[in-house]
Amino acid sequence: MNVQLEDICGKRETVLNSTLALIRQYGFHGTPMSMIAKHAGVAAGTIYHYFESKDALINALYEHESSRLAASLLVGDDEGLHYKERFFRCMLNHYHFYIGNPDTLYFLEQYSNSPYAKTQVENHEKRFEHIIRFFDYGIQQKYFKNIDAKLLMPIIKGTLVAAANFHLRQHMVFSDDDIRAVISMIWDGIKKQEKD
Repeated sequence: MNVQLEDICGKRETVLNSTLALIRQYGFHGTPMSMIAKHAGVAAGTIYHYFESKDALINALYEHESSRLAASLLVGDDEGLHYKERFFRCMLNHYHFYIGNPDTLYFLEQYSNSPYAKTQVENHEKRFEHIIRFFDYGIQQKYFKNIDAKLLMPIIKGTLVAAANFHLRQHMVFSDDDIRAVISMIWDGIKKQEKD
């Protein structure tokens, strides 16, 4: 990659990272483009070179951060392991991603509760398609109750987001054993009763 291209990619990444940090601190509406430019150390016009509007910037940030989350979920997955072990690893990855990326957790939660989310439904499903297939496999192999795999995502996500928020706000600091117990409760709630 040449230096000029690295600089272009670097500036775009810097703008995204600055936006992420500022939105955590000030929210969507409290983060004007001028503040993002100052924080990123670029001219406001530079931001508009990469993103046509603040809405485009926020949507691009969502795509970036949700893609990072999606990629992290099946890190270390081993199809040779029992499905339950694979499920636990995926859920631990999910939880640890949030703990390691609190700005992303806050942003994704704010985004999903905003009008922006309606514009990303199809892209969201594509981005998490591998997780839906992973859950579908669990349903087909009768590890889980016979329900739509898409219904599992909000059940699981809600529990892990709540646990991560408790941990990050230091209401309760969870060990990996604690989180495994939480994941075990999720598993018990969605498993087909005759399988373990």
